[in-house]
Amino acid sequence: MPITDWVPEERPREKLLIQGANALSDAELLAIFLRTGTPGKSAVDLAHDLLLEHGCLRNLVAADMQTFCKSKGLGEAKYVQLQACVEMSRRYFAEKLKRGDELTSASVVRDYLKGKLRDYSHEVFACLFLDNRHRVIEFEELFTGTIDGASVYPREVVKRALAHNAAAIIFAHNHPSGVAEPSESDKRITQRLKDALALIDVRVLDHFVVGDELISFAERGLL
Repeated sequence: MPITDWVPEERPREKLLIQGANALSDAELLAIFLRTGTPGKSAVDLAHDLLLEHGCLRNLVAADMQTFCKSKGLGEAKYVQLQACVEMSRRYFAEKLKRGDELTSASVVRDYLKGKLRDYSHEVFACLFLDNRHRVIEFEELFTGTIDGASVYPREVVKRALAHNAAAIIFAHNHPSGVAEPSESDKRITQRLKDALALIDVRVLDHFVVGDELISFAERGLL
């Protein structure tokens, strides 16, 4: 049955207008992006097939152009449109966390870090440098590694904190596996960094591990 024959409040577009985007499933959101289906399949049916084929929405978004375009109903134009949507989302959260803004919402930091780090296929360690009023100075990705680790050097973090004249800092790194549970090495390097930064009076506010979820060291009582 074509979507136009559905009850209005069950159509993805109308459902979004009535209930908001949060009420839609991944397939319904993807269907709105696709706009049309294929012969014999509605956009929602096609979206379900694509999610099954790729495993999840994140895998579909992260697919390279060759892999993406192999899927029925997709092509170069859709790939370009989707990547543009993803980049707009990243820039939206970057604007919410722009230089000089005071951090008043933990959710803004979380959304920004997930957007920046979640889809890397290798581990990246980053720092968010803040002034004494917890206003954003700079976000920097300092160290990159492999699929299961990255070497982090406290000396370099201290140098960058001094260069920015930071008073506080938030660490973040991703786990490409999607499992965000902090490892023992994560805990050890966090303590080493905290000790090194204490020597120059820079406070460590948190360390976020980004995976399929986002875990806060501060909330876990690990700082």
